Amino acid sequence: MTFTRAIVRPPSATFAEGLTTAGLGPPDLPAALAQHAAYLAALEACGLEVTTLPPDDRFPDSTFVEDTAVLARGLAVLCRPGAPSRAGEVDAIRPALEAFFHSSAAIEAPGTVDGGDVCEAGDHVFIGVSERTNEGGARQLASLLSPLGLGSSVVDIRGIPGLLHLKSGIAWLGGRTLALTDLLASRPEFRGWSRLPVPPGEEYAANAVLVNGRVLLAAGFPRFEGAVRALGLPTVPLDMSEFRKLDGGLSCLSLRF
Repeated sequence: MTFTRAIVRPPSATFAEGLTTAGLGPPDLPAALAQHAAYLAALEACGLEVTTLPPDDRFPDSTFVEDTAVLARGLAVLCRPGAPSRAGEVDAIRPALEAFFHSSAAIEAPGTVDGGDVCEAGDHVFIGVSERTNEGGARQLASLLSPLGLGSSVVDIRGIPGLLHLKSGIAWLGGRTLALTDLLASRPEFRGWSRLPVPPGEEYAANAVLVNGRVLLAAGFPRFEGAVRALGLPTVPLDMSEFRKLDGGLSCLSLRF
């Protein structure tokens, strides 16, 4: 899968008011803006043309653009976030998506889907059922992706500690290889896949992003970074401390297509 474009939105002045379960204290906005700029530069270094949307003070979580849409094979599926405070983010990003996608669909009520619960792995998509994505939304998304030649599996992660979204514990590293935290590695949904374990204590690093042959990953997790490098994949470590305070990870910060 080759990416050529990405959409990002920097943190807004209200960023510190975003939803969180992390218990790591409030984020520092200037530091978050610097980390976001480094993330954007990393995407560009991977060959992507990046569209930067203006910060949106109305929605503290709006920098986590991945949750607003699932982009697959020319189709933009507008999500329906599970947190009511984030509902307006979809309409806010719609014009940017319409500039690139002529074909679109939307998750309809009562279904909910956060993009962070959707892990594309080549011709297969893993869809997490979580506190933010419900079973009805997962079924809708699977039915929209099937005509595109994408198979899917639903992975119920409700009750698994530390997993707000499915991609908090899984990353596709190309081919049939998945990085998986311990709490996901033994799940039957991943049978038949090559599994790269995320070392205990480094679970946050599981939210990594494969971009045109390089793996963007959170800095500060040397064992996981070494394991990825051992696969022959170059790594790009990025400081994510301020986004981690709001349960955010690397994949959350962009829509890649």
